Amino acid sequence: MNSEGKKPSAETTGRARGEEWWQTSIIEMMPGVIRLRGYEIQDLIGRVSFPAMIWLMLRGELPTDEQADLLGIALGAAVDHGPQAPSIAIARMAATCGVGINSAMASALNVLGDVHGGAGEQALAFYGDIAAAMDEGAALTDAVTARLDRFFAEEQGYVPGFGHRFHPVDPRAPRLLEVTRDFAARGVVAGRFAAIAEAIEAEIARRKGKRIPLNIDGATAVIYGELGFPPPLTRGLFVLSRSVGILAHAWEQTGQGGRNKGPLPREWLWAYTGRPKRKLPDDADG
Repeated sequence: MNSEGKKPSAETTGRARGEEWWQTSIIEMMPGVIRLRGYEIQDLIGRVSFPAMIWLMLRGELPTDEQADLLGIALGAAVDHGPQAPSIAIARMAATCGVGINSAMASALNVLGDVHGGAGEQALAFYGDIAAAMDEGAALTDAVTARLDRFFAEEQGYVPGFGHRFHPVDPRAPRLLEVTRDFAARGVVAGRFAAIAEAIEAEIARRKGKRIPLNIDGATAVIYGELGFPPPLTRGLFVLSRSVGILAHAWEQTGQGGRNKGPLPREWLWAYTGRPKRKLPDDADG
């Protein structure tokens, strides 16, 4: 019954159910009105940067100008890594298959998973385990040692966020750490995750007898951690970042033309490792 003692109509009940089905705190929209997290879109346009819009949409509140600046720096650092990156290569190949920009981009984005694109999320989760141990009273070096002990005993492989198959030192990582330290000195962030990453790098070097430096995934994870983003969003932010390079390469390839571009030049073929040439049984009997 409503306030007037009348039973709600089926239409009213159905509409309420439909509204509840797609409930969201992100956007309010009706004819002539668009509000994002409560802000009128016309008030945001021209006054709020794209990184700040990303923050608002994900976090529900506007960042400070310096927080938005640091987020934009991290996003800008990882936009591209060349056609040898699977996602970029796929975008370029797809563009030669007669599909549109959106399909080329979608094809590329679909390979950004645990192996290619997911290391930032894994790195931030790794840092988070160390931060949690520190919250419980462990010293930084002890927390790092304990987490690495567990990693090499149980998980092995590559410590997420460290080492690069192409760069002896990833040129993006030192600069991102430098920027993070600068923002920490100004009180924008605490600098805690930067300290954790540097301590991990030092301990890995001590154990292996050689430096395995921080890479772009580990460095952007530092910034996303400093800004308070949870690990799963780190992967989504990387996807946003790399989408810029994917778009640029898909568009460039579209302009270059070509059809059905494969992974190798047409004069190069793959190594065949199967059976040698043979005849069908009936042919062999004849």
